[in-house]
Amino acid sequence: MGFVERNKAALNDSVARSAVGKYFHLGGSGHPCEIRNAKFTTELRAGLTTFFTMAYIIAVNATILTDSGGTCVCNDTVDPTCMNDEVYSLCLVEINRDFITATAAIAALGSCLMGISANLPVAVAPAMGLNAYLTYQMVGFHGTGAIDYRVAMLAVFVEGFIFVALSLLGIRQWLARIIPASIKVACGAGIGLFLTLIGLSYSSGLGAITGSTVTPLELGGCPPEFLNADTGACKGHKVTNPTMWLGFLVGGVFPALLMTYKIPGSMVVGIALVSILSWPRDTSITSFPRTVLGDSRFDFFKKVVAFHPIKHTLVAQNWDLSNVGGHFILAVFTMLYVDILDATGTLYSMARFSGVVDPDTGDFPKSTIAYSADAIAISIGSLFGSSPVTAFVESGAGIQEGGRTGLTAITTGLLFFASLFFAPIFASIPPWATGGALILVGCMMMRGVVAINWNYPGDSIPAFVTLMFMPFSYSIAYGLIAGIICYTIINSATWAVGFVSRGKILPPEYDNKEYWSFQSDYPRGQPWFIRAMKGDKHFWKPENPNHFELESTEHDPKE
Repeated sequence: MGFVERNKAALNDSVARSAVGKYFHLGGSGHPCEIRNAKFTTELRAGLTTFFTMAYIIAVNATILTDSGGTCVCNDTVDPTCMNDEVYSLCLVEINRDFITATAAIAALGSCLMGISANLPVAVAPAMGLNAYLTYQMVGFHGTGAIDYRVAMLAVFVEGFIFVALSLLGIRQWLARIIPASIKVACGAGIGLFLTLIGLSYSSGLGAITGSTVTPLELGGCPPEFLNADTGACKGHKVTNPTMWLGFLVGGVFPALLMTYKIPGSMVVGIALVSILSWPRDTSITSFPRTVLGDSRFDFFKKVVAFHPIKHTLVAQNWDLSNVGGHFILAVFTMLYVDILDATGTLYSMARFSGVVDPDTGDFPKSTIAYSADAIAISIGSLFGSSPVTAFVESGAGIQEGGRTGLTAITTGLLFFASLFFAPIFASIPPWATGGALILVGCMMMRGVVAINWNYPGDSIPAFVTLMFMPFSYSIAYGLIAGIICYTIINSATWAVGFVSRGKILPPEYDNKEYWSFQSDYPRGQPWFIRAMKGDKHFWKPENPNHFELESTEHDPKE
């Protein structure tokens, strides 16, 4: 054993025997529930891997939320988006810096909260998908949507507290189970397509597609001077914009190649390379043109290391709902629904992957605390001006590196905290640098479509409607509603025909239909308080532990 290895082993043993080792159940700590092979140095390496895998969220989330306009006010009576308003554009620059600080701050706080309270190697950050819903559906591009940004922040704040209540009552897990399985899968895939559309668009991505005077979309990629101000369509010189090709090849294709070799932080590398190439001035790909807006951005960029306090989006909630009551309620419940599907499923999947799920009960230690931690982070994040947060599936990269305890999440959180002091760098990342990352995220979210039950139209058609309606309607909420309505009509009709005919007239592939019931028992039948009201003296236990089947939790995450 070499000098370095001996020191590493000594450090691991020392930390394991300390109070820290016992609290986080490190291997060799002597704790009754110590986690086999959990070592301090491995946890640090896993946290570093998780950070580099999900660090793209700082730039991407800020870019998307900036499209909402934040607290900036557009007074242009001709163009409600104020695309050519210099004062409004300067305000957006400040808002973008606020969102960078907010994203890093809530990711740091949420990840540390998850690690300390739940002892899980799961990092928390603003959710991709919900940030797009808040920006493009709720608030609208540059504030042209149904509700104001301040009201949207109130909706996020309220949703977080409802989420906490649902977590404590056990309803959160139950609601997630009664949604038809194929629609759950299609929801994630639909959001992936939606993000891909954003990554390809001109305002917040590569600019490869634009609006059109005849068709809804058409090929873009032209320099800004050839864009039609009214329709957003290219008047000529399509696919000639050098920034589009830079973002596509260096920010998209190159990270995809790195991902093929499973190199951690591939998307971060792509974003960094495109940004660095875009920073020199007086080039065709510069993000600092010789304009008032470009000069303002460059002056901030030259600071390199600086803490940018949140100036405009801190505690921006507007409690006056007199004119937006219906839209406010729809926004709260849509975010709540998507969060139930996304956050609950991701958190449980990461816990299972890290090997802490009990195969007999289907639960994991401190599950209620874990479900409450990410819900609390949602409300705190809204006070910073951020969209809802969630457990990040990229945490799987750290778990793959051997992360087993909350020390992994804490390490990731501390790295996000350190990034707060590099706001000028993150604020100078152009949209064509993050467009490729959005497309790659969309690709990863599409992987679940293989789990859709394509063998029965009553399951596959509603799932397809959900999946396609999200990008085509430019709305996550309408996609969910369309899929559920479609599922209800098709399956209610087939059930009614079968009931009237006493089972003689059923679809030929009816046996392939997915099981669905309000009385789900996977892995717990009903919320604990309902079982308690029924007189169950062991209401905290699953009704049928033997029903839950799970892969062995004793595997090594590195396998």
